[in-house]
Formats: sequence, C-alpha cells, structure tokens
Amino acid sequence: MSEEILVNVTPRETRVAVVENGMLQELHIERGWARGVVGNIYKGKVQRVMPGMQAAFVEIGLERAAFLHANDIQRPLPARGADATDSPAAPTPLITDLLREGQDVVVQVVKDPIGSKGARLTTQISIPSRYLVLLPQSQVVGISARIEDEDERARLKALVTELAAPHGGFGYIVRTNAEGQPAEALAEDIAYLSRAWALVGERVREAAVGSCVYEDLSLPMRAVRDLMRRDVEKVRVDSRETFERLREFAAQYMSAMSPEEDDLAALIEHYSGARPIFDLYGIEDEIQRALAREVRLKSGGYLVFDQTEAMTTVDVNTGSFLGQRNLEETVYRTNLEAAQAVARQLRLRNLGGIVIIDFIDMHDAEHRRQVLRTLEKSLARDHARTTVYDFSPLGLVEMTRKRTVESLERQLCEPCHECGGRGMLKTAETVTYEVFREITRAVRQFDAARLLVIASPKVVSRITDEESAAVAELEEFLGKSIRFQADAQYMQEQFDVVLL
Repeated sequence: MSEEILVNVTPRETRVAVVENGMLQELHIERGWARGVVGNIYKGKVQRVMPGMQAAFVEIGLERAAFLHANDIQRPLPARGADATDSPAAPTPLITDLLREGQDVVVQVVKDPIGSKGARLTTQISIPSRYLVLLPQSQVVGISARIEDEDERARLKALVTELAAPHGGFGYIVRTNAEGQPAEALAEDIAYLSRAWALVGERVREAAVGSCVYEDLSLPMRAVRDLMRRDVEKVRVDSRETFERLREFAAQYMSAMSPEEDDLAALIEHYSGARPIFDLYGIEDEIQRALAREVRLKSGGYLVFDQTEAMTTVDVNTGSFLGQRNLEETVYRTNLEAAQAVARQLRLRNLGGIVIIDFIDMHDAEHRRQVLRTLEKSLARDHARTTVYDFSPLGLVEMTRKRTVESLERQLCEPCHECGGRGMLKTAETVTYEVFREITRAVRQFDAARLLVIASPKVVSRITDEESAAVAELEEFLGKSIRFQADAQYMQEQFDVVLL
C-alpha cells in the first residue's frame, strides 16, 4: 500500500493530509488562533473539588476550568517487570483524599475543550517520541498490541528495560513504529525523552500557576513523528520554511534509523508547483464530500451519517444497487462495501465516541461474520483506538472510537443560524400561523390602531397570497388594520409584530 503525507501551510492555518493509494484517509488541521492543547503539560491549581462527581475542576490558564476525574489521578503502579494481572486493581480512592482546593498539581491535557465542556486532564503524565512513550511516574514497560510477533515483543521489552535503567528507570510504552528498530534508535529516543522530562521538572519549579510547562510539537512535526511508517513513500510540503524545518527535525530527531530503511529526511520534498498541492490530489473536493451527510458507494448504495451529542449513527442503504443474483447477495455485497467505507469515513471525519452502524438486514450468519471482519480489518490502520462489538439482536453494530479532538465537521463548521443547529426549519405555513397568534396576543395586551408585521419574503408572500382571506377575517375580528412588510434580512422563522 502506497502512502503519502501532504502538508499545506498558510499564514494562519496548517493542514496535513494522509493519502493512501490516491484516496484521502485522514485530515489534521491546526489554526494559529485555536491550536489544540492535547499533550500539553500545565502547572495547575485545584479550583473546586466535587465529591459527588469524584472529580475536580483545575485552573490551567484556559478559557474554562479543566476537568480531572479521580480515575485519572496517578496512583502507585506495579514495579518494573510486574504483570498487570498479578494483583487485582485497587479501588479508586475518594477525590477528597487525593486533592484539596487550592492545591498545585501538574496535569496533562488528554482531550481538547469540546463544545461547552472544558479540557479533560490527567496527572498520569506521558511524553511521546517516535518509537516510545515516556511514563515518568511508572516503571512498567508495555508493548503496542499491534506488534504481534512474540519474539519481537520480548526483544523490545528486554532492550528498553536495559536502556532505560541509566536514565532513571522510568516506564515506557513501545510504539508500533519501534518494530524491527535497533538498539541505537531506541537509545536515542530514551535520551531525548529523559532530557524533555528533566526540562519539564525545571519549568514546574519556576513557573507560575496556569503556565504551560511542556507543549507538544507543531502539527507538521507531529505528523512526521507519528505518521511516518515504512510504507510512507514521501512527505510533500508546499512551504519552503516548513520544509527546511521538517528536514532538519527528521535528520536530527530520527537519525538513528536502521540501515535497511531509507533516510526519512530524504523522503521530505518541497512542492513548488503553481497548482495548490491539495487541488493536485483532489483533497479539497474530498473535504467537501466529508462534510456532507450522505456518502455514495460505487455500487450505487449510500451511507447516511448523523452526528449528535450522544453518538454518531450510520445508516446503510442499497440505493440503486440491484445486484445480479438475489436480494441476500445484493445486501451482502452492499454491506461489505459499506463496512470499508464506514471505516474510512470515521477516520476522515474524525468521528469519535459511540458509533451505531445500521447495516442492511442479513439472514445468513456467515455473511454477518464476514461484514464484521471486513469492518475490523478496515479499522486496523486507524490511529485511534477502536472497539467493535457483534451484531445486536436488532441487527445493529455498536462500536467505539477514541475521541481526543473535535470532529472535522465541528472544526470547520458551526450551527446553522437559520435553524439553530436543528437541521430543520419551520415551514412558511407554520410561521404564518405563529404570526397570527402573536398578532392576537399583542392586541389583547396593548392598545394600538394599526399593526405592522415584518417577516421573511417567503412568509410575507404566503400570507398576502394564500392567507389573504384569513388576514381580512383577522382584521375584522380585531378591528385593527394589519400591514405586512418583507425584509430579506429576516430568516424564515424570524418575525416582528410592531404596534403603531
């Protein structure tokens, strides 16, 4: 599978696209005025302890106080080499035993502020590098579940344990990218992470409350650090300055590569073409399609995505696909294609939390197993953690996808001012009868000889044309003269009744 990473830089916005076999799979956006804070470490102060929620609100210098749950507060962990199954997990202590109001606490952001909610925090600090994640408050070495070879898992665990000893014996998570890497590459990462943690310690001692003491890399550098894999053919950057920074970063930060791999710095190219880089790859069109509610399938079927506060639902429909054999085969083929498309769309749209997929009903148990297997296989390349459950008795597939930042739609869009985010508008007929009721209410409350109603052109047109007889009856009943005025600035549901 061929993969490319495209970096588009403008003065106020940076976008990174991951393209696999010519198709956009992921889009990451960072804007200068709203850069994400996930991964940042702050020196905070406990603002309020909430025993009923087993949580506390912590002031870290953001617009809203951040949320810290008792489960996310660091407690003693097993010593190095101990297995998590050796002893049962201790119950979570009361939040009042862990924190007090006014206490200084070092915290890390694990979720950006989303909607009306503040950032989510943890005191279980972690700092990532290319191959490892440092866990400075632990002594456990864990291996990514995506490294499946048992010999390689044992080699990496022994190697990291040995290399970490001279640097404080901290705990580490070995990332998927570490598979097959030599000791030199891992040693360089451990040295880098040890320096980074020492610097955090110095800043914590000196910084004021609410200060950021560690900030994650900028988006282009995070992309090179986190997204570069063996199957990445190149990274194309349309900014000369960013290109040079990335080359320097890759050469310095990732110099200890195995001899079998290409030099990563050499894979980074500067794109200087006249045509915008995202237009060249059709990325802009893909982004527009990713904001649409419907997704068309090649077979003629289609998906419908609905994102709500509680969950995201995906409805699968056959559409115009008629198949060639029988209904069951048609449904099966549509569901197989839909499973692959759903996995891609979740990743592209960055949809997280609970996801409910309503596949078309299948009677064959083997067909259901194959569709579920296709979905799981298609999700395997997703960087976010996913969990897929079997078909429910109602034929629904429930799954979860870890959410750390806003979805693509909520990053790029805002609620419709016309409908207030409902996705629906009251009809002109409904608004007409609301106007009539408001006229009656106003006349009963206030004394006026005449009334002026200002509304949208569509509503006024309907009142003066189709409801003219009703208006005449209302004027006679109230004994008042009513005049209607269309104003293009008024939205369909908006109107004013003015007493003259």
